[in-house]
Amino acid sequence: MTTKRDYYDILGTNRDASNDELKAAYRKLALKFHPDRNPDDKSAEEKFKEAAEAYGVLQDPQKRDIYDQYGHQGLDRSGFSGFGGFDDIFSSFGDIFEDFFGFKTGRETRSRSMRGADLRYNLSLSFMKAAFGTETEIDIEKLEPCTVCNGSGCEPGTQPETCTHCHGTGQVTRSQGFFTVRTVCPACQGNGQMISHPCSNCRGSGQVMARKNVSVKIPAGVSSGSRLRLSGEGEAGIYGGPPGDLYVFINVEPHEFFERNDTDVICRVPISFVQATLSDKITVPTLNGDKTIEIPKGTQPGDIFRLRGEGIPSLRNGRRGDQIIQFVIKTPTNLNKKQEELLMEFAKVESGKLSTKFKKMFKGSHV
Repeated sequence: MTTKRDYYDILGTNRDASNDELKAAYRKLALKFHPDRNPDDKSAEEKFKEAAEAYGVLQDPQKRDIYDQYGHQGLDRSGFSGFGGFDDIFSSFGDIFEDFFGFKTGRETRSRSMRGADLRYNLSLSFMKAAFGTETEIDIEKLEPCTVCNGSGCEPGTQPETCTHCHGTGQVTRSQGFFTVRTVCPACQGNGQMISHPCSNCRGSGQVMARKNVSVKIPAGVSSGSRLRLSGEGEAGIYGGPPGDLYVFINVEPHEFFERNDTDVICRVPISFVQATLSDKITVPTLNGDKTIEIPKGTQPGDIFRLRGEGIPSLRNGRRGDQIIQFVIKTPTNLNKKQEELLMEFAKVESGKLSTKFKKMFKGSHV
């Protein structure tokens, strides 16, 4: 009875080697003992198989765990029997051998039908339409199924024929040493069929360019960068494949008065220093029309007034934010003589108050 070598020893790695380290070690050995590099060398052939078996176990987390705990006997009891031959090795590790052969080793036949491409449309909206939502029409140009051949790509009255190069399998085989390598058929591109009589309208593609008017519902509260997905409004699929999607990207134009901060609306309202001092009722614009507010007495520059629920609806829950009014106190200019006299009288009174205040602040401050 032949005793199997330790898999880690075969690959020349530590027992805690990562998957990348295991793969690198196997690639090195597979290249070194590749039968095409070692013709008629049975020893190299066995080492090639041995390395493949070791890597096949250690790159699989479940098999590696069994091997680490119970060794070769544990794998035997679990039903692992190694590779049946070189074709099994190639099938399991085809991505590694692609580097050796220099061509892709795809084994699956491509489905003739393919999903259509997704499309993008950039849509600009006014501030108010974005705030309250709207429905608009957009005009897009996209590939649609050919109406002459109904998307088949064949001239009416004809149909696709089986590819004579691959006999309908979508694959061809090549011999590389002792390997039989399957690749995508270059004649039919893996479809397994050829169009001998292409449709004169679409030239065999099954698609034609067309313009379409699409209705887009814009929800209230969208902002710049919001993306809407219209399922199935992209380009048509190929040979019966599903259509792609249309993605509408929103750009919201700035407003002359309002600014947006999440769901809140900010505006700046100029008031006189008299209004700020004595209070006053003023009318301010909101998203829902004009509203009257009362300026609090003693309002300072930068003070804000909040109108609850007068902001923009949230896309998540529909709740509206607030309107935040920032007061900008304007300094009067071009005063008449009477106004100047009143202000000077006011300044004298204020000067006296300030003088008394500062005296109290600094009283006793000298050492």
